[in-house]
Amino acid sequence: MSATRDRATSAPTEQTVLLEGFHAVKHALRFGAPVEPLVTLSRSALLGLAESHAPDLLTRLDHAREVDRAEFTALVGRPHPTGVAGFAQRPAVDVARLVEDRATPLVLLDNPRNLGNLGAVVRVAAGLGAGGVLSIGDVDPWHPNVLRGSAGLHFALPVGRIDVVDGVEGPVFALDADGSDIADVRIPSNAVLAFGSERHGLSDAVRERADHLVSLPMRPLVSSYNLTTSVAMALYHWSLLQRAS
Repeated sequence: MSATRDRATSAPTEQTVLLEGFHAVKHALRFGAPVEPLVTLSRSALLGLAESHAPDLLTRLDHAREVDRAEFTALVGRPHPTGVAGFAQRPAVDVARLVEDRATPLVLLDNPRNLGNLGAVVRVAAGLGAGGVLSIGDVDPWHPNVLRGSAGLHFALPVGRIDVVDGVEGPVFALDADGSDIADVRIPSNAVLAFGSERHGLSDAVRERADHLVSLPMRPLVSSYNLTTSVAMALYHWSLLQRAS
C-alpha cells in the first residue's frame, strides 16, 4: 500500500503521507504538521491515550473523526493496534541549503537497503538533534515502511535524498572499521556523518569524499553494529562533546 493518498478520494498522491498509529500522529502534530483527516476507531480511546501520553495535544486530537472498522481499513489499508491514523502534507525539503549550511551534523546514508533501519535512523537523528538525514541511492526516504520506522519523526527534521555526495559541504566523517577510534575525534557541528549500507559498507565515491575515517569501539569477534546503533553512537559522541565544550 502506498503511504500517499488524496484526502478526498484516497487515490495516491506525491504530497500526502499516511501516518499509521497514535505515536506517528502525535509526533507529526508536535512538529507542526497539519494532520487532516485524522481518524480513529474510538474517540474516547484516542483521548485516553492523549491524556496519558500526550496531554499537550488533547485539544488538537479532539477533532478526530470516529469511523467504523470498514472505513478505517478503506482509508488506511489495514487496522492498527491503536486504532488511529492520519494524513499530512509531505514538507518540502531544501536539500541544496541543507548540504551547504546547518547548525548540527547531517546524517548521510550511503545506499541504505533496509527500510525499517532507515526509519529508525530518522527517529534516532531526531532525538539527538541532527541537522537532517539524507540518503544516496534509489530508496525513497519517505517510503511507507520508512515512515513506520520513524514513528512520524520525519516532521522533526529535514529528510531527503541526493544523487551524489560531491556537492555536500563541510567535513565528512565516514564510519569505517579501519578508521581512527571515534573516542579520539572531535566532531564539529557542521560535520557530515556518513554511514555505508548494511551489506556493502561505504561506496568508493563516499570513501573518496570523506575527510576522516572513524570507527566505533567494538568488542573482538563482533563483526558489526546495526545501522541505527551506529548512527546513535556517533551522534551521541558528538552531543557529549558539545555539552563538555
